[in-house]
Amino acid sequence: MACPAQLGFQDAASPIMEELVYFHDHTLMIVFLISSLVLYIISLMLTTELTHTSTMDAQEVETVWTILPAVILILIALPSLRILYMMDEITTPSLTLKTMGHQWYWSYEYTDYENLCFDSYMTPPLELDPGELRLLEVDNRVVLPTEMSIRMLISSEDVLHSWTVPSLGVKTDAIPGRLNQATLMTSRPGIYYGQCSEICGANHSFMPIVLELVPLKHFEEWLLSTL
Repeated sequence: MACPAQLGFQDAASPIMEELVYFHDHTLMIVFLISSLVLYIISLMLTTELTHTSTMDAQEVETVWTILPAVILILIALPSLRILYMMDEITTPSLTLKTMGHQWYWSYEYTDYENLCFDSYMTPPLELDPGELRLLEVDNRVVLPTEMSIRMLISSEDVLHSWTVPSLGVKTDAIPGRLNQATLMTSRPGIYYGQCSEICGANHSFMPIVLELVPLKHFEEWLLSTL
């Protein structure tokens, strides 16, 4: 989860989020180089009294500053398209989890099992145990296995919501009457926090998401104790 005064992304916990962080660093470096070059040219023009006539009217220079931006855009577009197709890729899921957005809580259903569904409400601040996080804890966590492909089916029963877990690189809109799909896979166990990222009413800030990712053995034990 995010820390106070944190400037970068949360630590990636999924392959997709790792790719997104790498792409962000790649693009940021290009932006930094362009900004440095433009700043250098502006400072040079402001501090130099002489004018080089061959650079003010030269076909070669115009050709370079026309082709160079196109090359830079290609260097940004190709990795972006690669990650976009990776995020939309649908693999054979090992588990399917359906989540419905409500005002202002989430409900979950493990569709591979009978009668395994529950609502997830934010824990009120007065009921928090020591060490729990205000506005982020819930009464029922979503327990999922690690290193397995999980299909998320996301929808809403009232208004627009957005099911978002930053550490996993997942952000999918919950739209009434429409079933959106996202693929989820984690590389390590842990507890991951998220929130609704679509303004959905007065209590929009009070519908957190908590995923508890555990090894498959512990997930099976949780299933036996729940069913």
